[in-house]
Amino acid sequence: MDLSFTDSEEAFRAEAREWLAANVPAEPLPSGDTAEGFARHKEWERRLFDDRWAVVSWPEVYGGRDASLWEWLIFEEEYYRAGAPQRVTQNGIFLLAPTLFEFGTREQQDRILPRMASGEETWCQGWSEPDAGSDLAAIRSRAVRDDAAGGWRLSGQKTWTTRGAFCDRMFGLFRSDPDAERHRGLTYFLVDLAAEGVTVRGFGRLDGDEGFADVFLEDVFVPDADVLGEVNQGWGVAMATTGSERGLTLRSPGRFSATADRLIELYRHAGADDDARMRDDVVRAWMDAEAYRLQTLQTVTALSDGAHPGAESSLTKLFWSELDVRLHETALHLLGPEAELDGPWMKGYQFALSGPIYAGTNEIQRNVVAERVLELPRK
Repeated sequence: MDLSFTDSEEAFRAEAREWLAANVPAEPLPSGDTAEGFARHKEWERRLFDDRWAVVSWPEVYGGRDASLWEWLIFEEEYYRAGAPQRVTQNGIFLLAPTLFEFGTREQQDRILPRMASGEETWCQGWSEPDAGSDLAAIRSRAVRDDAAGGWRLSGQKTWTTRGAFCDRMFGLFRSDPDAERHRGLTYFLVDLAAEGVTVRGFGRLDGDEGFADVFLEDVFVPDADVLGEVNQGWGVAMATTGSERGLTLRSPGRFSATADRLIELYRHAGADDDARMRDDVVRAWMDAEAYRLQTLQTVTALSDGAHPGAESSLTKLFWSELDVRLHETALHLLGPEAELDGPWMKGYQFALSGPIYAGTNEIQRNVVAERVLELPRK
């Protein structure tokens, strides 16, 4: 694995760094999980799109730069180094888009991707249901064929829908063949949240943000044009999405490298040099962030050579989610009693605690790693 970058890649880095320095808001935007913050973040997404920084690895025809995976990693490093706003378009551009590129028709790609990239149309993920959290195959929301109308009628409930209260559309799995086995008879649908029969009910979190929502569907019509992949073959399509969610695209190493650098600065200003344990915790946190960066470079090397992400993405998800918690716990220990007064670190810690839960709980991911990576026998 070559850890050096080419002259053209370094030029790409310099261009990205210059643009971000000139355009990142001087003051942090309100949380993107609030109505005001979401609207402000959509303005930021439009600015990114207008200068072709929103989706650098996408084809130019969809607003990208045809950047390589290496250049995408470089941009992510610079993005987080600059302290740029969170990406409220992430469920679309990082999760749904790779699945659209793999399984979508050309018509779907042409219709959906440009509006997604610009933030004109935002997406949420309809995975979890009241009785189907980490066990995605247990979903009961159903899809019934409507031949006369040329589509499907969806009914059921999706819950813990991140930013569902603000988004325009939702992607998710529905059971289209109730007689099939658990992992079969599922179809992947793209749903307009403004369609008749859809009720979106937002609810607040303990931290005061309001973006989560329950989505209720009652005989909601979805045309055939909004079926992604083959009918009754949605499990395989969904696994491509979860591979992106757990692996490379959702949590790039730039996010954690920037947090580790901030942690080191906090340590220097905290005057904790005489605390050997605290020093060791800071060093460990930085080393873990660097290990994740190097592991990602190895993954990109494999992908560039034609490999496809598999169950190893569960191992990646375990590492980055627990790394995020450790980074923020170390910061709060450094801050001591002042931690509750430090908005960014406390907010980051609260969000980090959700990492071992979303994208499939870490308990489930350990089972996946044991069975599919280590090939251990089931009980």
